[in-house]
Amino acid sequence: MLAVFLKVLPFFALIGLGYGAARIRFFSEQSVAAITRFVFYFALSAMLFRFSATLSISEIFDPRVTSAYLFGTAAVYAVATVIGFIRRQDVQTTAIEAQCAAIGNTGFLGVPMLAVLLGQAAVGPIILMLSIDLIVFSTLLVILVTGSREGRLTPATLKRVGLGLVQNPMIVSIAAGLCVSASGLTLPAPVTEFLTILGNAATPGALFAIGASLASKSAERLAVAGWLSFCKLVLHPGFVALGAFLLFPVTAYQAAVMVSAAALPVAGNVFILAQHYGIAPQRVSAAILVSTTASILTVSAVIAWVHP
Repeated sequence: MLAVFLKVLPFFALIGLGYGAARIRFFSEQSVAAITRFVFYFALSAMLFRFSATLSISEIFDPRVTSAYLFGTAAVYAVATVIGFIRRQDVQTTAIEAQCAAIGNTGFLGVPMLAVLLGQAAVGPIILMLSIDLIVFSTLLVILVTGSREGRLTPATLKRVGLGLVQNPMIVSIAAGLCVSASGLTLPAPVTEFLTILGNAATPGALFAIGASLASKSAERLAVAGWLSFCKLVLHPGFVALGAFLLFPVTAYQAAVMVSAAALPVAGNVFILAQHYGIAPQRVSAAILVSTTASILTVSAVIAWVHP
């Protein structure tokens, strides 16, 4: 595990650097937001587009990988939901807690880090899992929140969900890249070089932005944050491992990528959704802070376990 930890450490050191810079107010919250927007709309989008443009749909979509990941994510989502209702939480709060338990930082942390640690062959499964998170579970959250508030699903709700998907630059980048791949076209060398240079900014930029955003997160409701972090860092990879190794067996390498991605800490976009809908943002903030801090050790342990 020590060898894996030393490989993982530089990535988390970049997160720590961003946290320290924002904590001493070297970067203001507005500056952090600007860095995040640059990574989200430009650097990470360029990386995802370039990766997708070199992959076929068959290299990304695998029925067994899809089934195993859907099973593992749905299972931890269900556990968090049941516990939420047992604790007498309302539907909205339970839904946002389940989102914390099931959705990891695959975009900002998983794509840049795991592609380096596990190799370029990991990109296909990671893009698939990222797409499932964005299309299936983010949509589910919007439906649950809107449905509980309005008492029913309306065409306006479905329109809002659809617009949210087509306006997400990660989904657009992946879809555009796959269209290029399916067309059989080869990107001109200058375009590829441009995308490579811009995409290379995604790894340090995303990690720095994660750390800087953590500086503004609170550590309130630590008991709940600890439970949600346990769900995300332990139960989620555990359920995904059950699906990948036993229920829907995939190759050992695919399983290693899937379980490693499932072990990532709570995604930052869950906080954005919580803040947007006004549902327990402090609770989500604490879960992101606790899970990201703990993941320095847990992610190393999981990667060492599944990919020695």
